[in-house]
Amino acid sequence: MPLHDWTRVDAGICHDFHLAWIAEIRRELNGGLLPSGYYALAEQVAGGGNPDVLTLHEPHGNGHTSDQFPTEGVGTALLTAPPQTRLVAKSEHEFYTAKRRRMVIRHTSGDRIVAMVEIVSAGNKASEYAWQTVSDKALAALSRGVHLLVLDAYPPTPRDPNGFHGALWEQLDGTAYACPGDADRTLAAYSAGPVKTAYIEPVAVGQVLRSMPLFLTTDGTGYIEVPLESTYRRAFEGVPRRYRAVLEAA
Repeated sequence: MPLHDWTRVDAGICHDFHLAWIAEIRRELNGGLLPSGYYALAEQVAGGGNPDVLTLHEPHGNGHTSDQFPTEGVGTALLTAPPQTRLVAKSEHEFYTAKRRRMVIRHTSGDRIVAMVEIVSAGNKASEYAWQTVSDKALAALSRGVHLLVLDAYPPTPRDPNGFHGALWEQLDGTAYACPGDADRTLAAYSAGPVKTAYIEPVAVGQVLRSMPLFLTTDGTGYIEVPLESTYRRAFEGVPRRYRAVLEAA
């Protein structure tokens, strides 16, 4: 199923779809895609300026670090070959980001958050405050070693003229990213290992979504592939017929 132009419908319809998409991704992850020892939960977020978020945890006090989890057995084996995306960027500011990782944040359940999946909404880009809130959250996650998968299905705005990834990467690394002219939406997987690395897949309305990596290990090398197209398709089936017609119109 191709990516739709979500600017055609109002924010409430988009939010409903995002919740369904998050639920489908969670179902896929907890249904066997994640290796043994990991689990995914939808995050409760207060206020309307935050993206829809899925967090991945590892159990507390099990005697393992996330680099020692089995790469085979129950669940899907972790992949270690570098992901093949259209673009790859590595941050040169290793010392700076390492210093920022001194901040310690613990989840109330006692289980450590290792990764997050975030679906960006139009509301995240609607004001400077909303944009800064979501970008600060993403930067804070990366600085403390939490990997990210960010799904940005909205066109650039004055606050992110090269999409969410472009604005985030400029804050993280200080280097510019130019959004390709043929694809102004962005899927981006971030490894929060010692060298922050972004695996970027620009996409356009009408294009089928590819699977994207989601990193899990602390060294930033072990990951799984998240099936975005199939989860997107199942979530879209629940969109009210009236709005499906608007989104599917030529």
